[in-house]
Amino acid sequence: MTSGMRWRIFVLQIGLIGILGFVSGFAFWASNFATSTVHDQLAAQQIYFPVAGSPALTVLPKVDEIAMTQYAGQELLTGQQAQVYANNFINVHLGLIGAGQTYSQLSTAAQADPTNVKLAGEVATIFKGTTLRSMLLNAYGWGQIGMFAGYAAIGLLIAAIAVLGAFVFEIFSLVTSRKPETTTRVSPVIPSTARGVA
Repeated sequence: MTSGMRWRIFVLQIGLIGILGFVSGFAFWASNFATSTVHDQLAAQQIYFPVAGSPALTVLPKVDEIAMTQYAGQELLTGQQAQVYANNFINVHLGLIGAGQTYSQLSTAAQADPTNVKLAGEVATIFKGTTLRSMLLNAYGWGQIGMFAGYAAIGLLIAAIAVLGAFVFEIFSLVTSRKPETTTRVSPVIPSTARGVA
């Protein structure tokens, strides 16, 4: 390998180390930002899962009860918890209101019958429930983005370390493969006439 080619490879490796290190650091920051923002926003809502064995859980279908019980009594603070609460608790209760109709369907029916107080109450309840569910699922989505950014950060850091290792190996190989300059020792030649002189 020529000296010029070797230096091009060194420059490329240094550039890759810098780029991978920067992007890895940014991904770690993004992961931390998304995760901590989700946590802080959910903590401000002070939502708690019902305690294990409570009627709020036992009335749920078995699959939903099992999903909710894993977080029983805990405060809702993570994206994973938000998904479970939204899909296995709020969504089940929303299905019981207005015979499983959506907000749009109930709202249309309420506009057609403005004197129906029961229907107006169902519209208000399903609107609030649907809004809370969508906000929790939004928190879940951002929680997932934070988690994936964390995985990407780890992968990029490993790649940066691998390139750094290759760079160090190349430098080490360059230093150890250089042949030391050999000096030949020249012995003075003594003329034969001088040797015979006593």
